[in-house]
Amino acid sequence: MMTLLIGGSGCGKSSYAESMAVRMPMPRYYLAAMRPFGEGGMEKVKKHRLMRSGKGFETIERYTDYASLKLPVQGGTALLECICNLTANEMYDDSGSMSDPVERVLAGVRNMKSQCGELIVITNDVGSDSAGYDLSTRAYIKALGRINMELAQMADNVYELVAGIPIVLKGELELI
Repeated sequence: MMTLLIGGSGCGKSSYAESMAVRMPMPRYYLAAMRPFGEGGMEKVKKHRLMRSGKGFETIERYTDYASLKLPVQGGTALLECICNLTANEMYDDSGSMSDPVERVLAGVRNMKSQCGELIVITNDVGSDSAGYDLSTRAYIKALGRINMELAQMADNVYELVAGIPIVLKGELELI
């Protein structure tokens, strides 16, 4: 079973995802895709580690190449946070060169789905504003939009989080 959680930044996706995951089978993996750049990034990592503390998660920090990731134990539950970071990591190399990340990201999610009984995937809603972004940012938004559409097709459940409240877009609401 795969559940996709989508919403704006700071809308409660992480808290909701963790509440879902702790009611699902062990082992529990937290797949952390965010590269912690700078003090702000480290603060966000600390906050998320504190949120998961004592909930039975084994954290796997992996920034790219989920297609080759083998979980220590098959089955159980994995929470992948987040597709936005994974997409950026797959799209831009260390020198800033850009490539199309869509197939690499989707292959990684398919790989995780094949290894888990329950997979919860977090992503951000993008492309709904009309800001004038530079070419690189527009390419990122376009790639993430394509990925989100494919993930929604792949998922059994899709929830949009608004102010911490899940709105069912596909499937059934998992009671937490």
